[in-house]
Formats: sequence, structure tokens, C-alpha cells
Amino acid sequence: MSQQQSVTPDEPDLNPSPVDAVVFDLGNVLIDWDPQPAIAAGVGEDRARKFLTAGEFDFGAWNHEQDAGRTFAEAEQDAATAYPHLADEIHSYRANFAKSLRGQIDGTVAILKQLHAAEIPLIALTNWSAETFPIAVDRFDFLDLFEDIIVSGEEGVAKPDPEIFEELADRVRHLGSLDDCIFIDDKLANVQAAVEAGMDAIAFTTPDELRADLLVRGLPVEA
Repeated sequence: MSQQQSVTPDEPDLNPSPVDAVVFDLGNVLIDWDPQPAIAAGVGEDRARKFLTAGEFDFGAWNHEQDAGRTFAEAEQDAATAYPHLADEIHSYRANFAKSLRGQIDGTVAILKQLHAAEIPLIALTNWSAETFPIAVDRFDFLDLFEDIIVSGEEGVAKPDPEIFEELADRVRHLGSLDDCIFIDDKLANVQAAVEAGMDAIAFTTPDELRADLLVRGLPVEA
């Protein structure tokens, strides 16, 4: 009789996943996003830089509303009416959006691929306009590694609003609970919101720091 023992389907997994899922933000975690090249494509570098830094127009707050579901048509009309001298800058962002996606962040994508190879469930939770997200899907093949991608613009609510974490909880219920998920985001407000939702949250700075944070948590990434 062979000494080799067979594994029956009823036997427990001897190497269970240390987490129910790892939840990634996309912009400036996996995808290098910068609005300035998109705006500069329409109005030039100097005007784009002034538009984003002079303080007259709050681009971040304006863009966040599109992430939360507002259409660009409405956003551009309202903003250009209020700031007619900045209309070209306002319209240039969406018109040249692809230029704001400067490329993938290789170190983080490598981590994502290692987690996927180890069969760790992967979810993305991103603040992104529903109108522009298809541009990212067409460009970045690694997005296919996610079991699910929650796009704020499609849900009509954006991080750090607690409601989007309720949606996340519903979407990961078949895997487990938020209490046993790891959340990764570059925005401290979003990290804090994830903690308040019960998640173990990591503030992303660099791929190397993220790798160290995941190793400490027992995740199967290369040292």
C-alpha cells in the first residue's frame, strides 16, 4: 500500500487565505493619474499649471462630483458659466482625459499579480467617473485580475462617503466580511473611512512600503 495520502474534498484547506479579499484603489496606487497633461493638451503647460495651482478654481472638488455621479456635460456647463475665462481649461480635461493616465505603477502591479497568482480574491474600489473609466479598462490589462471593480461614478457615491463602503460590503459578502479585508488607498480620508467601516486599511505611499505592509500581514508577496 502506498504511503502517499490522498486529499479528499472534505479535508480542510491547510493553507487558507489570510484575508477574505484585498481591496485596491486605482488612481495613484496602480495607475499614475495626473490631470495636468490632459488640460495642457488643450491650453498649454503654463495655463494648465496655473489652473490647477492658482487657487481660483477648485479642480479637486469639481472633479470629485463627477466621481460621485455628476455628468461631465453638467459639470462643464456650470463651471464654464461661473468661470468663463477658464472655459478652455475646464473643457480640456475630459477632451484629453487619456493623457491624464500616465501609465501603470509597475511595482504595485507586480504585487497585484503575485496576489492573484496566490489566489487571493482581489477587488477594486475606485473614485472615477463612469464616463471616463472605460478609457482605463481599454488601456490597462491588469484590471482583468480583479474579481469585481466598484466604480464610484456608476454607484453615484464616492469615497470617503460611508455609503460606498456599504456597497463594498454587499459586493464582498460571498467572500466574507469587511472585517477580514485589507483596503489600500493613497488618500488618508479614504483610509480613515475604511477603518471606520471595520477594515484593515493601508495608506499607500510606495510599492516597496506596500509590499512590507502586506508581508507583515502574512500576505503571499515576494520579499
